[in-house]
Amino acid sequence: MSGELSLGINIKEPRWDQGTFMGRAKHFFMVTDPRNVLLSSETLEEARVIVENYRAGIMKPGLTEDELWRAKYIYDSAFHPDTGEKMFVIGRMSAQVPMNMSITGCMLTFYRTTPAVVFWQWVNQSFNAVVNYTNRSGDAPITVNQLGAAYISATTGAVVTALGLKALATHLPPIVSRFVPFAAVAAANCINIPFMRQRELKYGIPVTDENGNRLGESASAAKQAIVQVVVSRIGMAMPAMAIPPVIMNALEKRAFMKRFPFLNAPVQVGLVGLCLVFATPLCCALFPQKSSMSVNGLEADLQERIRQINPHTTTVYFNKGL
Repeated sequence: MSGELSLGINIKEPRWDQGTFMGRAKHFFMVTDPRNVLLSSETLEEARVIVENYRAGIMKPGLTEDELWRAKYIYDSAFHPDTGEKMFVIGRMSAQVPMNMSITGCMLTFYRTTPAVVFWQWVNQSFNAVVNYTNRSGDAPITVNQLGAAYISATTGAVVTALGLKALATHLPPIVSRFVPFAAVAAANCINIPFMRQRELKYGIPVTDENGNRLGESASAAKQAIVQVVVSRIGMAMPAMAIPPVIMNALEKRAFMKRFPFLNAPVQVGLVGLCLVFATPLCCALFPQKSSMSVNGLEADLQERIRQINPHTTTVYFNKGL
């Protein structure tokens, strides 16, 4: 509701209850809104100033609650939650739908020749590398060597999987070949995300108590975060890569599509985009952004440290990344 600004609004947390799927879905529909990609640097900076000033107790005169929440979601869409840095534009979650609908649409359209499979898998993994780095959890830097290793491993895995499945699918019905890109993307996500976030697996990610007080770094929390992100990403890709092939397989048999074959790519991209508009926020919402785990699941030395600092803490929280 609109109204005069209250002093007690906690904009460190999302506007909706993150303990429910619907609350998380509403939150991520805002975060992944493709229109945020079009916002100017001035608008982003204005949102950053409003959010950071409000957190510091400085309020812009006449600011309403709706305007504050709008600024908060603009800020969240463009600035990293741990480092506060402005994220590279195509790595932002708000760029997921327009970028993925173009790349996925082309992967599903141009899957028949080996050069096309290699090229579009490379394009997709290049984009994924940017997204995974941009949305990493924690504030620890990653080296150029680690970035390179993750990128090469994921791209190689995706291309090998795609070519292997393409060869197997030649003896199967044509519809099966259309699902090769999805299998390759799923395999690549299982490689790309852990590699891109390998520093977190080695050194851990920041864990906090329920009040946001930092308690240390945990590799166990990093493992849980990465598994959740991999599952979300595969789920995100599934509707966009599984539904359009079935529809296109039926459409291509129609006289209209045979008369205008150039419509294949734009129709495919449009179908993918329609799926992604809903799949992206809904799959991001599968797990809470502020994930949690029991203190008993942490490393022994960290458990001991937490019990010494605050023996009543039984659950720790961490940003799982996206």
